[in-house]
Amino acid sequence: MKIMAVTDNTHSLEKLLSILLEIHPYVDYVQIREKAKSPIEIYTLCERLLKEGVPIDKIIVNDRLDIATLLSLKNVHFPSNGLSVNQVKTVFPKMSIGVSVHSKEEAILAERSQTDYVIYGHCYSTNSKEGKPPVTLSTISEIKSELSVPLYAIGGITEERVGKLAELGADGVAIMSAIFSASDPLMAIKRIRERCETIGIKTI
Repeated sequence: MKIMAVTDNTHSLEKLLSILLEIHPYVDYVQIREKAKSPIEIYTLCERLLKEGVPIDKIIVNDRLDIATLLSLKNVHFPSNGLSVNQVKTVFPKMSIGVSVHSKEEAILAERSQTDYVIYGHCYSTNSKEGKPPVTLSTISEIKSELSVPLYAIGGITEERVGKLAELGADGVAIMSAIFSASDPLMAIKRIRERCETIGIKTI
């Protein structure tokens, strides 16, 4: 099971950079999802991550194809109402593209559009989706039976919950609050990775 850290849009650029440089050795991907930051701030963050030695293959930019192409990044993630994956793949055939989905139907459509993975959720109650009920966890297994691309579970993911998600067939977890709202993000991600290894889930 792979681990994707998804930024939570609450930290300054400098603080976020500091956290990402600490945690990146313990995750497979870092998704830069900073809706409140300007394009130049997101560009600068990604540029500095690269200069500080974060592998280019680990960096995913959320909904900013322009920044990804300017920095020659290899990964971009789109919301469910984002750009057409088919059209983007026509122009950038080597770009790895993920899509957020919220149902089996959306997941199947995403795969047909050539997406490389989907992020499905939210799986548990979370402050970022306050007032919205989580998906039924059993649907993870249903969706996986229809998909050949990886599925990442998102929403309220904690170290105690990764085992259940693995049992249901999730290929990875996309984690936001448990890392970026933690008082010690480095310790938090270390514990999550250790839990994955303890229950026999393959990480990095």
